[in-house]
Amino acid sequence: MPSWHRSAAARAIGVRYPIVQGPFGGGQSSAALTAAVSNLGGLGSYGARTHTAQEIREVVADIRRRTASPFGVNLWVSVEDPGASQVMREQFEQAREALRPLYRLAGVEPPAFTRVAAPRVDEQIHAVLELRVPVFSFVFGVPEASVLAECRRRSIITMGAATTVDEARALEASGVDLVVASGFEAGGHRPSFLRSADSSLTGLFALVPQVVDAVRIPVIAVGGIADGRTVAAAVMLGAAGVQVGSAFLACEESNAAAEQRAALLGPERAHTILTRSFSGRLARGLRNRLAACLESIPLVLPYPIPLKLLAPLRRAARLRDRADLMPLFAGQNARLLRYRRAKDVFDALVTETDALLA
Repeated sequence: MPSWHRSAAARAIGVRYPIVQGPFGGGQSSAALTAAVSNLGGLGSYGARTHTAQEIREVVADIRRRTASPFGVNLWVSVEDPGASQVMREQFEQAREALRPLYRLAGVEPPAFTRVAAPRVDEQIHAVLELRVPVFSFVFGVPEASVLAECRRRSIITMGAATTVDEARALEASGVDLVVASGFEAGGHRPSFLRSADSSLTGLFALVPQVVDAVRIPVIAVGGIADGRTVAAAVMLGAAGVQVGSAFLACEESNAAAEQRAALLGPERAHTILTRSFSGRLARGLRNRLAACLESIPLVLPYPIPLKLLAPLRRAARLRDRADLMPLFAGQNARLLRYRRAKDVFDALVTETDALLA
């Protein structure tokens, strides 16, 4: 067995290969994909940011019907930015007016102003603890010490995301089992929590060796990991495992819209941007008509208000297969994506990495 298979991360999580499937928010995770990756010997992950506690219970039951192997559930520690609950009707309507051409283009009614109810993180975490989910991963902060202590008592492995060395050290000091070092190449939201995301943009090849040198717990590399070359490079830099997002999001087992999956494998996948316009928090996605229009609008309200403003567009785009009007989260290495099935992605990652590190 190649030595990278027997890494500290693989041993800690209890998997055959230290390959973690990135968890997807916005309803793009699926029990089918999570179980498929776990059954292949990696760690399947489910992003439950928007789920109620009861929905988490139902999803976990579904995953457990599909696999007896370890899997993870991912939550956000911080689900509302400062000032979000104080956004006034006038501010909301000003932002909505700027988006009116997009509403007309999609043929949808603009959303009405209402206070956004943030997910109850305490209830979500209680469900994860109650269910003794094998791996609890999280972003945008560190859970309370009592939560991490209860995870240890229940033999739940914890994984926290860091975008800087200081964040990695904070996670280790809190007692987290593994740190996910997130390079700025990664698709989706930048999960910074000690400083602003804009001041925490370190590339993976610079971040991983610094984090490996700074902490003693296993380090999982994420950001631009899409084939055996990138896995091998992360391992050579000291990572004990990798997390792969976009390559699995493009698979038919994910819950991404068909047009979104096609876009991840299409000719425009090489062009990504970092923007706050999709949600109010800095995120990386493909440049399309929606992204271009949003870039021209200067007003960005605190997370999660923009999610409500874009909700009618997202629903219409999915129903009408309009990838040009969807937020298309993707990493910088989307050009390397090749496969439409999770098994093909996983097998290629393993065999290519084995050959390179032999």
